[in-house]
Amino acid sequence: MQLVIERNQENKYQTIGSAQLLDNKSLLFEFYTLELPWRNNERNISRIPDNHYKGVKHQSPKFGNSILIQDVPNRSEILIHAGNFNYDTLGCILVGKSLKDINNDGLLDVTDSVDTITNLYNLCDDIVYVNILDKFK
Repeated sequence: MQLVIERNQENKYQTIGSAQLLDNKSLLFEFYTLELPWRNNERNISRIPDNHYKGVKHQSPKFGNSILIQDVPNRSEILIHAGNFNYDTLGCILVGKSLKDINNDGLLDVTDSVDTITNLYNLCDDIVYVNILDKFK
């Protein structure tokens, strides 16, 4: 099972992407992602580097259903989890059904995040390979 995240746009506040969950190249689920911008992989203020990672289903005490991304260089506790706004992530990846400026701050947010992570969690195997690609370079 593979989760492909394509980061499509970035500004000084955030990174927006689209994602697909695939099983033997069959599409199981599509959604959007929201991350922090690139700030040299610094803890709590930067997204993680584009790369291939191993993810495992995880029950976070704070976020509930989530995917723990393992072996991120110089980082730990990176999750794919629910949240709507760029300030809901400290380097993790937020998921949602669509993109919309929910809080009228001029930035896109992800919608229906709890439903999206629930669907993703329920469709995933215990281990999922996460492939993150920066498409805007």
